[in-house]
Amino acid sequence: MSAMTQAPTTEFYAAGQYLPEQSIGYLMNKVISSILAQADARLAQYKLTYVQWLPLYKLLTCESSTLASLSRDLSVDPAALTRSLSRLETKGLIRRERSTQDRRVVHLFLTEQGRAVADHVPTVLADVLNGHLAGFEHSEWQQLLQWLTRMLLNGDAMKSGAPAATPRPTPVES
Repeated sequence: MSAMTQAPTTEFYAAGQYLPEQSIGYLMNKVISSILAQADARLAQYKLTYVQWLPLYKLLTCESSTLASLSRDLSVDPAALTRSLSRLETKGLIRRERSTQDRRVVHLFLTEQGRAVADHVPTVLADVLNGHLAGFEHSEWQQLLQWLTRMLLNGDAMKSGAPAATPRPTPVES
């Protein structure tokens, strides 16, 4: 069998029998909302909200970025991101620099103060995610990651019009 196998055509949902409580999308949205609410609550002491700590975290992990690449990576509208970045710049957490090669390009950098604040984000996210995963076995966590990755691959295939070909998960070690 090849590494990529055609996905089965099993349909799990039917329009007349659709219940939100059994919808993967609905439940994932509720989980994301819970994670973001908990993270926002814990990052409030740094006067940060999701739309602010997310770009800070991304800049922490990337060193520098451009507005366009950050917008793409975070799946955020460039105009909305610009507003968030303006707030972060006003707080002294980031700085923007126009490219000397292309004036349309704006590079983003954490300031020293921004780095100090952003350094708290990974700890908060780890605590919040671990709290949401309480009671899971390591193998269950790995399986969940594999399933979500398969769903993303299927979504990408749907977007491109290609048939949904998903890799079969590898057995999870306990």
